[in-house]
Amino acid sequence: MRTSLLGSSFRRLVKPDYQHWEGVPKINIYFLRFLYTLMFVFLGKDAWTYIFTNTEVWEPRNAMAWSVWASFSLLALLGIFHPLKMLPILLLEISYKVIWLLIVAYPLWQADKLAGSPAEGMTVVFLPVFLPILFVPWRYVWRTYVLGAKPTIGVQSQSLL
Repeated sequence: MRTSLLGSSFRRLVKPDYQHWEGVPKINIYFLRFLYTLMFVFLGKDAWTYIFTNTEVWEPRNAMAWSVWASFSLLALLGIFHPLKMLPILLLEISYKVIWLLIVAYPLWQADKLAGSPAEGMTVVFLPVFLPILFVPWRYVWRTYVLGAKPTIGVQSQSLL
């Protein structure tokens, strides 16, 4: 009996939810909220602490980078409450981290110069990019952002999958 309850609960988590989440399984929604929470807490703590404790004159590029990261943390707060509407910030995060890893970290690693370099710390922070890659509902992204499909809340539509 208990095994069937667990199996039933798991099936509900992984089943597409057309009633509330445009066909995205609830488990993806929970993982997205988890990612947004991590972004809000950790990125927000680092970015806003740095911004509010800086006593030097801001170098423009450095100020721009910290401003972007602080903005990401605020948008992540919205993502906790509206996980699908805020997917573009996760797509941007995936894009810039993968590009950076490919053009900066990978060549250094390949040349055996990554360890001890200024890029090592950023590489460690960027490597967990696999988490959003795993948790983004890619069918929804394809349907919504590539094909331009309208929301399907309450309607079970298989034609765009």
